[in-house]
This record gives sequence, structure tokens and C-alpha cells, in this order.
Amino acid sequence: MKQPIVLTVIADDKPGIVQRLSGVVHDYGGTWNQSSMTHLAGRFAGMLLGVVPTDQAEACVDALEALDAEGLSVVVRLGDKTAAPETGPEYHLELVGNDRPGIMADITAVLSEHHVNVHGLETLVEGASMAGGNVFRAYASLRLPEGADATGIEEALEAIADDLMVDVTFER
Repeated sequence: MKQPIVLTVIADDKPGIVQRLSGVVHDYGGTWNQSSMTHLAGRFAGMLLGVVPTDQAEACVDALEALDAEGLSVVVRLGDKTAAPETGPEYHLELVGNDRPGIMADITAVLSEHHVNVHGLETLVEGASMAGGNVFRAYASLRLPEGADATGIEEALEAIADDLMVDVTFER
């Protein structure tokens, strides 16, 4: 039987971090299934879903957590083998506008109010080529609850978008 493991890692950025993590997972008979890793402000940050044999899970977790001695701050949790897949429609949200504090707080407040689950989120701030200043962009994968009023959620997002002076696209 297989056991999913979920981990996050943060460390000073240097070559070999991904190799070190993948080596430990491999040493315990595991596979690397899904990950997202990046360089942020001089740090390496990442998330990983791996799968290891059930009888090796605890030892793998211990070995990953021991990487702290090498300067890798790793937090590992065993995944839920019995988790039922989520139901409800999947939607995508794209947002773009002039950067300012509070955009994500305001948008996610609307999503939370409607019990929308954020499955994936990518954001970035980039220079505005013509107007100067910075442009904020967000891309999210969302799971709406079964029977949710998608039109009502879209209207709530559009109302807050006007206040934030951002463009929002909400679609299936």
C-alpha cells in the first residue's frame, strides 16, 4: 500500500536542493508526483506531493525532517489516503490591475464568504511598461461547493473588482 506525503521546504537558495529532496524520497522507495518550487527573495521555496510505501512513510518523514541540519527547513505531513475527491464545479479566476495593498485580502474574502476552495494560486507583480508603477496579476483554480450560485459569486467578484480597480475574469 502507498502513503502520500506532503511537504514544504524553504532554504537559502543554492544548487542541489531539489536533488537532495528527491534523493530522500527515492531512498525510501517513493515517487515524486507533484510539486511547485521557486526562488523568492534569495530563498528557495517549494511544495511537494510524494508517495512512499506505507511501511517506509515514517522513516521517510524522519529523514526529510532531518534535512534541517543541512539548512533545509522541511515540514512534512502524511496525506490522507482515504480523502474523497472534491465535488462541485471547477472555475478559473484571472485578475490584473495596478498593484496596491489588500487586493488578495479583498478577493479572497469574497471567495471565503461563498465557501469557494482555492486549489491553486499564482501571483506576480511586474513593471507596467507604459504607465510606470507595478501591475499585479493573479491566476487561481477554484472549486465551488456543490450547488453554489456561480453567477452570484461572479457578481460579487465584479463588484469588488470595481472598488479595487482591477479586471477580473471568472469562468469555468
